[in-house]
Amino acid sequence: MMQKSFLVVLVAFSVNLTFSQKNYHHNYYPSGKLRSEGWKLGEAKVNFWYFYHENGQVSHEGHFKNDHKDGYWYFYSTEGKLLKEGHFINNKAEKWWIIYDIAARITRKYQYKNNKKEGYCLLYRNHKLFKAERYSNDKKTGEWTDVFSFKRDNPNASL
Repeated sequence: MMQKSFLVVLVAFSVNLTFSQKNYHHNYYPSGKLRSEGWKLGEAKVNFWYFYHENGQVSHEGHFKNDHKDGYWYFYSTEGKLLKEGHFINNKAEKWWIIYDIAARITRKYQYKNNKKEGYCLLYRNHKLFKAERYSNDKKTGEWTDVFSFKRDNPNASL
């Protein structure tokens, strides 16, 4: 019974210590305007963070884990328009990334692995897919401008 009580106290102390080290942090431009804000555990960024352009618009936002971008991120222009969005794992671009034009139309979708293009890239014009490309280790290895030839060359592709 004594061991169980000790374990409960130890766990409670650990949880309390973790939360006491976690604080909401703000960084500012020399002008005094907010540059970024988010959670820190010790000196490391954790959880959700916001970064701002000097005009006050959000520049980018997303999750951190141990001071590394980890999770889904959004990037914006100085006017607040979404420019791109995608996944990070341990500070490296992974999975699908979507790129937008200034009118918020999708222009490209890329697959990334370990911060390099790996897989397919889909290119759009006026909301329509007009070209598909394939990449391996950041180098283009294929290109298609019609659905028939793409399906012929990539029968197992799942886009």
